[in-house]
Amino acid sequence: MDHTFVHPGFGNAVHIGIDGRYAGSVLLADEIRPTSSQAVADLHDEGVRTIMITGDSAGTALAVGRAVGVTDVRADLLPEDKTTVIDRERAAGHRLVMVGDGVNDAPALAKADVGIAMGGGTDIARESSDVILVSSDPRDLVTTLRTARRAHRIVTFNFIGTVTVDLAGIVLAASGLLSPVVAAFVHVGSETAFILNSARLIPGRQRRTSPR
Repeated sequence: MDHTFVHPGFGNAVHIGIDGRYAGSVLLADEIRPTSSQAVADLHDEGVRTIMITGDSAGTALAVGRAVGVTDVRADLLPEDKTTVIDRERAAGHRLVMVGDGVNDAPALAKADVGIAMGGGTDIARESSDVILVSSDPRDLVTTLRTARRAHRIVTFNFIGTVTVDLAGIVLAASGLLSPVVAAFVHVGSETAFILNSARLIPGRQRRTSPR
């Protein structure tokens, strides 16, 4: 009897024989999360360049990369090879965020500018990371990026605003154009305004885009 096994392009095939005769094949492959391609597309929309660094074979890695929208794929990498990729990208002037969940990802997670462990990651991956996501939904990476950028904008605005108001108050008070009482009210009022501005960072209901 003829047997035909069609390989989908990724994963490892295990061929089974019974009494010396071929009985069938089983394909073992990691499941691609349905939201992965959406997360990658959103990262690209945010101006983020994505690289896949993996210990999987080139065929498997390229197939997964095509499925999720990652074109820069580095395959057949050992843990130390992943850190080498991090070093080269940083030497080129890039800031690196490493996302991983496995034992082999730990060195690269620790080496990157920011290491992010997925919710279902191993203990060593979590310990090597700067950020640990509660869930394993890749879209949370986009939420984290957007929250960090928003926080940076608000903190920068508050810092510049505080320094500007304080310097203006000092100059006006020193020149006699502002009484101490009025200066105190101006200071308290401005600080209250900046605190309320910071309150915009209080977590609310996160809005996610639907999968494309």
